[in-house]
Amino acid sequence: MPVQPITLTLLSEEAELHLCTSCSVMAHLVERYGPCGILRRRNTAFQTLASSIISQQLSARAASTIKKRVIALSPGFTPAGILSLSPESLRTAGLSSAKIRYMTELAQRLQDGRFNFRHLRQQNNEDVITALTDLPGVGRWTAEMFLIFGLKRPDVLALDDVGLQRAVRLLFGETATLEGVSDSWRPYRSVASWYLWRSLDE
Repeated sequence: MPVQPITLTLLSEEAELHLCTSCSVMAHLVERYGPCGILRRRNTAFQTLASSIISQQLSARAASTIKKRVIALSPGFTPAGILSLSPESLRTAGLSSAKIRYMTELAQRLQDGRFNFRHLRQQNNEDVITALTDLPGVGRWTAEMFLIFGLKRPDVLALDDVGLQRAVRLLFGETATLEGVSDSWRPYRSVASWYLWRSLDE
């Protein structure tokens, strides 16, 4: 019987305590922003992955604006809702032609059963990334966002995330690197990432 991967569901307070005691910068961020907000997200697996596709190569503000437009066009933000929309409607919402293809292909595969999210919950992080990157338009960063926000895995670090890289330079110094400062955050690098993204909101 496969071992159930660890999720953040029961570890949020433990994670914040660990970050506070292991890193002074994280201690400041936890004090400033309060409990980690990852667990407050209640999106479906499709909504989480589709949102990450929308966010590819966009600022958080631009991605949020486009996502709100897509949701307004497709109440419920479901695979069936996306497939009911014309490419022209999705393009009007701000999606590129490539992202329209990625979103509709994901929705179609879920509708016809060629892909489902259920089996991912039992897989380790790298196997999840492998399964997701077989989907059109889903690269490693997008898969890592799904691990953090969809599966609530506690120790994921997206090294190529430009927001995280920028936050590290702002908080730890211009010569600091994400890989270089993150070791003390283990095994809660997903939570640390949330605080870094939160710091950029200001």
